[in-house]
Order: sequence, then structure tokens, then C-alpha cells
Amino acid sequence: MDFDLSAEQQLVSDNVARLMRDRYGFEARKAHQASPKGFSEALWREYADMGLLGAPFAEEDGGYGGGPVETMIVMQEFGKALALEPFLQTVVLCGALIKHGADTEKRAELIGKIASGDLRLSFAHAEKQSGFDLNDVATSARKDGDAFVVNGEKGLVGQGDSADKLIVSARVAGGRRDRDGVGLFLVDANARGVTRRGYPTQDGQRAAEIGFADVRVEPHDVLGHPDDAMPVIERAVDEAIAALSAEAVGAMSEALAMTVEYMKTRKQFGVTIGSFQALQHRASEMVVALEQARSMMYLATMSVSEENAGERAKAMSAAKVQIGRSAKFIGQQAIQMHGGIAMTYEYKVGHLFKRLTIIDAAYGDADLHVRRLADQSSLFA
Repeated sequence: MDFDLSAEQQLVSDNVARLMRDRYGFEARKAHQASPKGFSEALWREYADMGLLGAPFAEEDGGYGGGPVETMIVMQEFGKALALEPFLQTVVLCGALIKHGADTEKRAELIGKIASGDLRLSFAHAEKQSGFDLNDVATSARKDGDAFVVNGEKGLVGQGDSADKLIVSARVAGGRRDRDGVGLFLVDANARGVTRRGYPTQDGQRAAEIGFADVRVEPHDVLGHPDDAMPVIERAVDEAIAALSAEAVGAMSEALAMTVEYMKTRKQFGVTIGSFQALQHRASEMVVALEQARSMMYLATMSVSEENAGERAKAMSAAKVQIGRSAKFIGQQAIQMHGGIAMTYEYKVGHLFKRLTIIDAAYGDADLHVRRLADQSSLFA
């Protein structure tokens, strides 16, 4: 199987890598992180000008005709740089909800604004009691004439404090954990009845707790059928997992490169530590773990377009397992071989490990997905 990028895809990769090198050094990242929104709005505009924000969307919807491979390319480079901008939330996650859940008119309206950089979105789905159960939705959407009135609370909404609009999952029928009866509603983040409390996360990004008190949603802001959104949500989460796999591979490759470079310069007993056979073995094991993760990243990327939800879910679980295990191993070895410097705030390796740890936990860690794979396999035993 040919995994080489096309000429156009290689150009995208080169351009993003160059931008990250020129504009996203570790010190520059600290400045972006300290800004009011926790990321660089100027760089967000540059992403739009480069076509990155519209790359994964079809041309008829206002995008540039790319797909999962283009997302993978961008996320790998973002992973190396520890980019803070809301690409995952706006373009990948909410973009997938719009692609698969909205009608043609709504897709063209929203995707065009995403591609131009004029609209930032966050998906408000997780709740305090839900854990990793996507079906567990207590937030309600009560019918009021042709409109809906949304009430409830959402937590861990990625970059929810800076989003222009929110895509909110809410229950219109059924019990709290029922698969049916959940809808998707587009809500202005500054609408009456919406309250937001933003906070920094451990990996240097931001999230928000968001409350909805009698928030009115008009019919044109309901995405798809108002009580059958779970297949769309599951597919969007699968696309997010594939993108996070690429970001993790980027972060792991950066941690490995920094470790090897450090081994070439750090001296102990009068020689560089890279000359110690035991550390050479550790570094080679890191390379193996990275390549295992890269293989599963390719599987996740290729499986995004799989129409069979069960097969797609198995591929994503398999990717989560390997990505999580490789991330833990590479992160731990990078910290150990750097020594005390890796634990300081001023050095990048520790921040890479923090981000890798958060990626492992997102949508279920490696242990959870091992159990899911076991459960899925037992169905066919």
C-alpha cells in the first residue's frame, strides 16, 4: 500500500511545518497561551489564508475539497508545535457534526464561515455524570411551538469560552441514557440564558463549564432531525479520535527528536550519554513505539470514511489503544533520559507529555478501548 503524499498534500505539509517553525517556537507559544483567548488570533487568520480551515470540506459546501489525510497532515504539525488554536474543536469536531448532520443550506452557510476564519465553534456535549458514555445526555430541549428551549449544564467544553457559537446536544425524548431522543442545536455563545466559565487545562489549552437556562433555539438552528443525532455524534467523535491520533504522533516524534538531540550533547563521565548502550536501546524502543503509533494513525485516518459504524468504531478503538500506550512509553522515556530539566516549566518535553496524557484520556483511554474491543469481539465469537 502506498502511503506517500500527493504533490499537493506534500505542499500542505511543508507549508504548515514552515509556519510552525517560523511562528510557533516554544517561547512564542507561551505568549499565545497568555493572550486573553489562550491562542493567537493572528495565526488563526493565517490558517484561514493558507486554506487550512477549509481543507477537510467539500467544495460544494464552501471548503477546498480535501479530507481526512489533509486533517492528519495539519494535526501532526500542530502536535509537534503544541499549537493552541481551536482547530480540533471548530474544524474537525464541529465541522464533522455540520457535514454529517446539517442540511445543504446550513452546511454552506456555516462551513464557508469556518473556512474564512470568521466562525469558531465548540461542541458542548459532556456532562458531569456522563463519563465516556456518549449516550448519557441530561440536558433537555423542550418543544415550544416550532422552536426548542434548552436547559442544562455542559462541562469540559474545549475552548468553549472563546467560541462564537456552540453546538449543543440535548435530549428531546427518552431516558437519560437512551440512544434515541438526542438532538443537536446551534446556539449563539452570547445568547440570553447562556453562562460560561472558562479555565486553563493541564496541557496549556482552555475549556469551559457552560450553563443553559431557558435558551431558545429557532427551527433553522436545529441540525438534522431533532431526536436522532447519536449516529452523527459518534461519527464526529470518530473523526476527532483520528485527528487526535495524528496530533499525538506529531507530539511523540517531537519528544523523540528532542531526546535524541539531548543525548548527543549531554555529557556524563566525560562522554555524551548517547554513547551509553543502555540509553541507545531505550531510544530504539521509542522509535519502535512511534512507528507502531504511526501505523495506527494511518488506520484511523483511512477508517474515517468507513460507512459501517461498527467497523469504524473498532478501528478507532484499536488506534486509541496503541496511541495511548506509545504516548505513555515515549513520554516517560523522554522525561527519564532528559532528567530534571524535563520537569521544568521552561522546557518543552514536559509539556509534550502533558498533552499526550490529555490525548490518551480524550474519549476514553487505552484501557477503556481495550475493553470495548474485547466486547465487540465477543459479539462475533
